[in-house]
Amino acid sequence: MTSPQPATRTKAVLALILLALVGAACISAGLWQLRRAHEREGLLAAIEAGRQAPPQVLDAQHRDGPDWHPASARGHWLNPLTVLLDNRNLKGQPGLWVATPLELQDAPGTAVLVLRGWVARPMPSAALPDLNAAAGTVQVQGTLLHRVPRLFDLGSLSGRSGNPLPHPFPAADGKPPAVQNLPLDTLAAATGLNLLPVVLQQAPTHDADLIQDWPGPSTDADQNYNYALQWFSFAAIALIAAGFTVWRMLRRPSPSEHA
Repeated sequence: MTSPQPATRTKAVLALILLALVGAACISAGLWQLRRAHEREGLLAAIEAGRQAPPQVLDAQHRDGPDWHPASARGHWLNPLTVLLDNRNLKGQPGLWVATPLELQDAPGTAVLVLRGWVARPMPSAALPDLNAAAGTVQVQGTLLHRVPRLFDLGSLSGRSGNPLPHPFPAADGKPPAVQNLPLDTLAAATGLNLLPVVLQQAPTHDADLIQDWPGPSTDADQNYNYALQWFSFAAIALIAAGFTVWRMLRRPSPSEHA
């Protein structure tokens, strides 16, 4: 059996290259989905382990702890330093998260940022309710996180913050600023506080009519496994097509065989 004509062979080789690239890309996408599934399974295990762990007390000596562990802190609220986290929806309703530093009782000047809860966004002609937390010493219960959960910010692509804190802070009008995201180092620089490297996500409580219904990270690993199966199926189709193309190349008759 002789080789196919050059033009036909070139087309077949190009088809093989394309099918191989498609198959490799699909396999890569499937492996990425498997990695994401394993990451989500690990995250779910960490959350469940954290919820079952004994509560941790945050103070001047115990400044840190694992994510998702229950924790408490005792101190008083720094209401003038309250910050609003914008675009935080709850069950489809637009709203804001209220974040206020809690100065630790045993360490003046040292504070932990507390995500106190969610409040609905008021109508344009209306004002927010009084968001000041109770005065005096309080004990706050919650869950540890190492940062305020972030939203995608277009300004971050250019290295600029979309909603910087006002300078000076707090503002003269006393109104809490609304920002998209709130890195702890940004708040520490604006307030001069010695902030703990963790955030306390407050447990359900009666705090200025705020709602403590916090969204958790996605832990649906089954979705990633389904996507991985789809990508591997596409890869199998591409590789089968590549094998069929090779078979046709080997079986293609030469012009002399047609004669």
